[in-house]
Formats: sequence, C-alpha cells, structure tokens
Amino acid sequence: SPYLLQHAHHPVDWYPWGDAAFEKARRANKPIFLSIGYATCHWCHVMAHESFEDPDIADLLNQYFVAIKVDREERPDIDHLYMTACQALTGQGGWPLSVFMTPDAKPFYAGTYFPKRGRFGLPGFADMLRRIAELWRMEPEKLKAAGDQLVAALSSENKAAGFEGDLAEILERAVSQLGASYDSHWGGFGPAPKFPTPHRLTFLLRWFKRTGDPDALAMVEKTMKAMWRGGVYDQIGFGFHRYSVDAQWRVPHFEKMLYDQALIMMAAAECLQATGRAMYGDMIEEVYTYVAQEMRSPEGGFYSAQDADSEGKEGLYYLWRPEEVMDILGNEEGALVCRFFDITPEGNFEEGRSIPRAPVDIEAFGQREGIPPGELKERIGKAKIRLLEARRRRIPPLKDDKVLTSWNGLMIAALAQAACATGRNAYLAAAKDAADFLLQAMVRDDRLFHRFREGDVAIDGLLEDYVYLTWGLLELYEAGFETEVLSHAIAWTDRALARFWDEEGGGFFLAAPGRGLPVRSQAVYDGAVPSANSVALSNLLRLGYVTGNVSYHEHADRLIQRFIGTVASYPSGYTHFLNGVMLALGPSREIVVSGDPSRVEVREALSEIRRTYLPESVAVFRDPRVGKIVTLCPYLSDYPMEDSPAVYICEGGACREPVRDLTSLKRALASL
Repeated sequence: SPYLLQHAHHPVDWYPWGDAAFEKARRANKPIFLSIGYATCHWCHVMAHESFEDPDIADLLNQYFVAIKVDREERPDIDHLYMTACQALTGQGGWPLSVFMTPDAKPFYAGTYFPKRGRFGLPGFADMLRRIAELWRMEPEKLKAAGDQLVAALSSENKAAGFEGDLAEILERAVSQLGASYDSHWGGFGPAPKFPTPHRLTFLLRWFKRTGDPDALAMVEKTMKAMWRGGVYDQIGFGFHRYSVDAQWRVPHFEKMLYDQALIMMAAAECLQATGRAMYGDMIEEVYTYVAQEMRSPEGGFYSAQDADSEGKEGLYYLWRPEEVMDILGNEEGALVCRFFDITPEGNFEEGRSIPRAPVDIEAFGQREGIPPGELKERIGKAKIRLLEARRRRIPPLKDDKVLTSWNGLMIAALAQAACATGRNAYLAAAKDAADFLLQAMVRDDRLFHRFREGDVAIDGLLEDYVYLTWGLLELYEAGFETEVLSHAIAWTDRALARFWDEEGGGFFLAAPGRGLPVRSQAVYDGAVPSANSVALSNLLRLGYVTGNVSYHEHADRLIQRFIGTVASYPSGYTHFLNGVMLALGPSREIVVSGDPSRVEVREALSEIRRTYLPESVAVFRDPRVGKIVTLCPYLSDYPMEDSPAVYICEGGACREPVRDLTSLKRALASL
C-alpha cells in the first residue's frame, strides 16, 4: 500500500490491522487509535506532517495507545464500519478518519482531521490524546460502555426497515428529490462541494427512457456538459478530478480517482446511446486517453488514483500563468488559448495562477473570434498536446499504483459500455486485457483477492470485488458475446452468494466472516460509487433474465425486500439501487440473437443492438457453431439455429416473431 509506505518511517509505532495490534492493546490495557486514509488524500498529508511526523505527538501515541494505520482503499470494510461510527457520533465524516476504540475494536470517539494545536473550534490533537488517555486511566468502564452502545447501534442497522408501499412511487419521489436539489444554473445537485455521482445521471436517463420526461434528460445533459467544460475536468491532460469545491464546477479538489473515470465514462456511453450527440463520444475518447496513458499498468490492470498535491501544493501541477502558455505556443496562439481556457493575468485560482476551463463552447467561441469551428477545434487540440508535453516536465503528483479488483471491475464495465456505444475496438481490447489480468492474477482457489501491487497479491476479496467484477463481465459479455465471459460472471455471482449472502435477513454482507470487526456490516447507500448491494441487485436481475435461472431473481427479490424500507426513507440517496428496482418492475426484455457471426448482416444486427439505449433489456447471442451457451442458458435450445440473423425480442415470457433485416430491427428497437 503506497499509503502505508508513506507512514512507514514516522516516529509513531504504527501497527497494521491484525491480531498483533489487538493482542498488544489487550495485554497492555491500552486504547487503540485507528487512523484511516489513502495515498492521494490532501488532509491525510496535512495531518501526517503536522502530527504523525512530530516526535512529541508520537511519544503520546506510543506511550498511551496502540496506533493502527489502515488504507481505506485496501480495507473498505473497516473504513465503512468506522466511518459509520464517526457519522453517528459527529454527524459528519471524511478522511483522514481518526477513531479511538477499546482493545476489542469497539469505537467510543471519532473525528476526521485534527490540527496539532486547537484552532477554529477544532480541538488540538495533542490535548485530545492526553484527555482520552486520562479518561481511559480513570474511567475505562465508561468508555467501554460507550463502545458497547455504539456497536449495538451499528448492529441494528443490519435489520430491515419496514415498507409496504408502492415501488413505483419511490422512483417518482427520487426524481422529485433530485429535481428539487438540481442546480438549474450550473448543473449538478445541491450546493458546493459538488461531486459527479454519475449513478444519479444514469438513473435519470432510465427515468427519461421509461417516461419520456424531458426534464430528467435536461438535468443529465446540463450536468455532463458543465462538468466537462469546467475546471473539475482536466482540460489539458483529460480525466476528471474528484469533485468541485464550488457550485460552478470551476475549482476542483485535484485528486483523480479511477472510479470517477469509470463511472463518468459509463454515463457518457449511455448519454451517447440515448441522444446520439457526438460530444459524449469525444468525452469517452478523452477520458480513455487519460486512463490508458496515465493509469494503465503493464499487466493490463488500472492504477487507483493520482494525488492532488505536487511540490507540497495542492493542484500546482495543473495550474498555468499566461506567460507560461505564451512561451510554449507563441504570443498569438498563446493568447487565443488563454482566452479559450480562461487563463488570465490575475488568475482564477491562487497566486495569479489559473485552472483551465472552457466557459464558452467551441462553436460560440469560434463565432466570437471569427474562426470556423473545425479550424478552432484543430488549433485547440494541437495546443493542448504541446501544453501537455510541457506539463509533463513538471514534478507530477504521486500516483497510487496499486490495482484494486473492485475498481478495475468498474473500469471494465465502462470500457465495455463505451465499446458498445461507439463501436471502438480499442475500448473492448482494453476491457478484455483488464479482465484477463484480474482472472489470472487475483484468483486463488475460487476466491478473489482485493489488491495487486508490484507482483504482490493480498487481502481476501470483499463483496465489492465480486460484484463489481461481475458487472464488468456482464458488460463485457454484451460487448463481445464471448460465452466464457458469461460463464465467469455466473461463477463469481454464485461464489458471492456463497460467501456474503445473509441467509437470515437477505442482502449481502460487505465482507466474509472472520475479519476482526465487531460488526459484520451491510450497506446500500450509493455514495461516490454505487454500493455493492446495489450493484449486486442489477447483476442478479440481469443474470436471471440472461440464464433463465429463477434463483437469481428470488435472491434479487429478497435483496429488494431487505433494503427497500431504508431506500424509501430518502430515495435520491440510492439511485443505483433504484436502477435495479426499475429493471425488476419492468417491462424487461430479453433480446436473443441467432446467427453466424462471420456474416456481415449478423455483425450489423449485433452492432445495432449494442449502440441502442436499452437499459431494461439484456442481450444473448447464440452462435450456431458454439454449443456451450446452451449449457449456461438452457432455454436457448428452443431457438432454431440459423446462419442468417434472427433477432427475437421477448417480454413477459413471450417472444415476437423474429426480425431478420436491419431496417426492421432498427424500427423494432426504437419501439422499446
């Protein structure tokens, strides 16, 4: 873990999460200080420099506590539990996460960043350590009782909330809540800071497809365009930063996370399918270019993140002054580029530096400058290449080069969806390479592992690894219709059910038993990434439709019943889960294609299906030369084997007459 390595030489006697730390705490009768963060976290760096590198703070921690360091990206199960505890205690959360707990891992106090000395109403870390050490010495039973009460409260969250209403009404309330929080001027939802949360956009796209509601589509398109033209997007080197600190998408928090690239690429692919607008194809290509150039490992997987900081300053790598641009491009071209990207002498950020953004679209800017759009686009494109070459000579931010199975599953899904929407083989090849790498490197004895770095595979896989990988495999199957890919998706779903399913209450636990945690958590909230239970719901439904195995739908029904009471309390917080609910409510459709893929008309039919926006449909291909698909999907044996294309569109257990020509297929798909 690059994050743990950052702290390896601190004077604090850090322990990794494990038996040794807890045994020491019990033997010495000391409370535990748990610090959770990640390698590209700005405030984690600040607290490390202020406190963990300070010998006086280290003396306090070493004398009175057992200190444990955890990388939240390596152990999201630990992070989830103690972040939930922090939010319960303080009403807020974030990283670094600072938790004080008993030797049996029960938290009694928590917070996030603490300055070394108290300021701005925040308690000083040194004073806090002394106070908690004194309380532990004088009144340990009170702290233990507080820990017991909090663990009991956390355990109660695994119980289903009651709900007897209408599922369709929950969908309507989610749309209403998103509409109420929508920023009609700048796009996005809620006040600053603004996060991309692409699953909100894919939910609204599905609602638009389902109802024809133009406002839902408008919210999606304005938000996507505002993010892409704003400073939250790296206009020079491509890729999205983690979030915008302001409502206008101007000033980002400069971290770049793999999961954001994947989820936004998925939203762009669905927007391209739904609208046909070329802008979304351009967005996909640029994000792919960034990921392929900066985040791809030699083995074919994808790295986790890039830091916000370089040379000790947040965002410095991405900022420009006009004179720098002029030196690279010359005065005339440099002035044009500065006007286009809002790079000004006074700066739009700190110390006279500017964050490049494109406040005016290229057509309007071209009109203003008297330059044809095609010529302007070419000039801006060439300028970006030269600026990027110059930027690469700067000291770059840290790259967290660990490869996570879960986030790579998201990227496989994104690349496969992008391949379907655009027809670009490069995206499909990259998705296949990543899937092949995960299925070879991250598997031991039918079990997934979570993390790969420098040849080292570690950490038993979590629910998110199994279900995100399955999501990627399902998208990869529909992008290439390789039977072996579908076979893997079925196998990893079955293994997830065996390892994580809650037989008593329904739904999935986040981790297998025996992880050393006082509570075995479940979760369904869709935050920066969709929850693993939300993704599992869609996976189960899709596999049920694809294979005809009703067991998957029975588990999906129990999963909905387990969480729907929670979702109903605030539907817009669970939009990916509601994507699954929409699929469950239907009308859902199976599209079965039969034909010889060496024939051009069969390939054209498959391409037409892939590029059409069909969020409530699954597609299955029967190649008459390959028999294994029938073992996975036995009902396909009832379909005649033909060399020429035959497309069966089935709904509610009944199929229409097969469609055999491209014109009729386009008309049939448009009616869905």
